Amino acid sequence: MTLSLPVRPDVVTQTALLRVEDLSVAYGRTPVVHDVSFSIPRGGSLALIGESGSGKSTIARSVLRLLPRATGRAHGRVELDGTDVLRLSERAFRPLRGRRIGFVPQDPAHALNPVRTIGSQAHEAAALAGVADERAAILEAFERVGLPDPRRVYDSYPHQLSGGMLQRVLIALAVLPGPQLLVADEPTSALDVTIQKRILDLLGELRDDLGIGLLLITHDLAIAAERTDEIVVLKDGRIQEAGATRAVFAAPASAYTRQLQADAPALNPDRYRRDLDDRGVDAWTTDTGSTRIEVREVSKSFVVDGAARPAVAGVSFRVPPGTTHALVGESGSGKTTTVRLLLGLDTPDAGEIRVDGEPVTGRTPAQLRGIRRHLQLVYQNPFTSLDPTWSVGRIVREPLDRYRVGTRADRATAVAEALDAVGLSTHLARRRPDALSGGQRQRVAIARALVLEPDVIVLDEPTSALDVTVQAGVFDVLRRLQRERGLTYLFVSHDLALVRQIADTVSVLKDGRVVEAGRVADVLSHPREEYTRALIDAIPFRDPRSPR
Repeated sequence: MTLSLPVRPDVVTQTALLRVEDLSVAYGRTPVVHDVSFSIPRGGSLALIGESGSGKSTIARSVLRLLPRATGRAHGRVELDGTDVLRLSERAFRPLRGRRIGFVPQDPAHALNPVRTIGSQAHEAAALAGVADERAAILEAFERVGLPDPRRVYDSYPHQLSGGMLQRVLIALAVLPGPQLLVADEPTSALDVTIQKRILDLLGELRDDLGIGLLLITHDLAIAAERTDEIVVLKDGRIQEAGATRAVFAAPASAYTRQLQADAPALNPDRYRRDLDDRGVDAWTTDTGSTRIEVREVSKSFVVDGAARPAVAGVSFRVPPGTTHALVGESGSGKTTTVRLLLGLDTPDAGEIRVDGEPVTGRTPAQLRGIRRHLQLVYQNPFTSLDPTWSVGRIVREPLDRYRVGTRADRATAVAEALDAVGLSTHLARRRPDALSGGQRQRVAIARALVLEPDVIVLDEPTSALDVTVQAGVFDVLRRLQRERGLTYLFVSHDLALVRQIADTVSVLKDGRVVEAGRVADVLSHPREEYTRALIDAIPFRDPRSPR
């Protein structure tokens, strides 16, 4: 069967599908959006960009009429095809939501019910489409968005699918009723770069094939530059500048846009390169006698459905003191398993791991405890890695308490010094994590890792959940600490643009194996493997003033 979706005409009429005029939004008595205006033609695309708190998602919720009923108040005009939706009653607007305005939320893991199958949830969207055979329409929608084996997806629960597959499910459900406008709120922020590219390609194809207007909310300027026609830059709920994407990026008029552009790794790949070159460290040919981390032919398998499946197979690399080594690859490539083996959280089936010459494998818990004091970890998500019931001071002090380092006064001094080292005021020590911004939380996590004065810090996607400007601030701190303290970093990431900025050497993992390794400049400029080239090609283009 064929879905009853609108087909884009040969010539798209450039009348406004969505027109926002003088939109202001307040939560209670606190204004958060001020006099915002923009429009999207049929089949057109526009990106709202800015840091967290800039008002992007609030504007999207206003368009979707999803502001909190008790506190959210929107004023101005939001016209969909000439109808001011802000003037409609909830009963009158409800038929538009889903049918004429589709929504792709940021986090698919929280957008889907974990105790219901994908198929049972998909029927809610199919009911909006008004098709006779809902199951057939759902399977066709899954096939349209490139999901392998749509029938298996239909019968699966959310936890049985990868993040990229779940995001495709959400896109399929959003387009199934045939909307005129698709609102996508950070649809790729938690995905690998290759999956991100597939999702963005898919959104572009749907826009071209079906004539859907796209409102994209993102903090990534490189994505906005590559994927949208128009751009609106927001800061503190106010428009800093707006216009054709290519024109804005070619000559940004506001200092804020220039700062965002400078902070985007894909648009400024050599931000830290001079710093790396000035150190004069040849991290790939340095003699093995000065190796801080050494991983030799390490393998690890796990039993899945009664069969052993290799997660890591013969992985080897070494990291000299004071350098940064990156592990890159898609989800499932073996990055996290390698880190767990290095930290002694799992035991390898074969191979050897040494930190400062000391073997990690085959050690007693007491011996591992001694090694871990000099080997600390900064987790991916600062929103879940900090105990929400503890104060910042207690969080940072916890490693000192566990290792019984110094007196009470010594520990208080060490906590203050660690907070100062990451650029946080000591008055924040009394606050809890929920009173901090995302960037402040991640700096607290770094301070906690620093307080024991380790030699090695493992950075597991430490900024993937952060805005580009906050991300840049965190890495400014990490680079400074590395210079001052001679720290060695193992950086786990799927973002090759960021790896190009901050790492000396890199190992590219695929299916648990190292497919390519060497100096970052060599590997990313002259990749030998098709897999590495695919990862590099997935980076949003480097020059926003010209097409890819």
